[in-house]
Amino acid sequence: MKQSALFNIEGHVAMVTGAGSGIGLAYAEVLAENGAKVLLTGKTPERLEAATSRLRAAGCDVDCQVLDIADTDKLRTTIDGLAAKHGRLDIMFANVGISHGRGFLVDPNGSLTAIDFEGFRRVVEVNLTCNLLTIAHAARHMRPQKRGSIVVTSSVAGLTAEPIVSYGYAASKAGLHNAVRQAAADFALDNVRVNVIAPGPFLTNIGGGRLHTDKATAKVFADGVPMKRVAHTDEIKGLALLLASPAGSYITGAIIPIDGGSTAILPGRGT
Repeated sequence: MKQSALFNIEGHVAMVTGAGSGIGLAYAEVLAENGAKVLLTGKTPERLEAATSRLRAAGCDVDCQVLDIADTDKLRTTIDGLAAKHGRLDIMFANVGISHGRGFLVDPNGSLTAIDFEGFRRVVEVNLTCNLLTIAHAARHMRPQKRGSIVVTSSVAGLTAEPIVSYGYAASKAGLHNAVRQAAADFALDNVRVNVIAPGPFLTNIGGGRLHTDKATAKVFADGVPMKRVAHTDEIKGLALLLASPAGSYITGAIIPIDGGSTAILPGRGT
């Protein structure tokens, strides 16, 4: 099979949550640039509108809608509306993730004995519960059509102890991994694939965008990576297209790190 057929998503209907910037925007770009009809969603209208205008100017078929996935009613109506508009839903990237505070390696307040449990609960609610609802609402449309790809953004912090990030972030990502495996098994006979991309450190706006602005924190993250650098969001596009396209037709229930080799050197990374 030729490359053009393997990675063909021309005309596929896709939605990306948290698409205004960072990894979510990279997902939306690679899908749209390869012919998918993409709905970008997120909480910041200015970012969404700027990204949508730029992609439309490049000839892409994109739209945007302001959405806080913690508004679970609007989350469902947005997904249902997209599927009703096009008569199908082929691809869902559940990308929203938040953090609260930093890990104990870089902040004494990150210790379990000092944890802010209100912040912890908020992170788990968004990163785990709301992303599971995103998967569920997408699957309701994909199962009857007997096809679909759902890709969830997690983190290498869900694979092992990660002293740089908060307890809430690490716990929510670990829980998400097992929930995705469960969903992959649940939907397998309907040819609906569910996979996780688990990034290492990327230049995004999570945690207030401190990897952009705080050189000391960025160095701590980079030092824990064998390649000794933080990744650019463009570097996640190839894996995203693989999982969304026919090239990934036999991949489901996978947790795929994209981390510059970080998980290859466990334990002791980042210490």
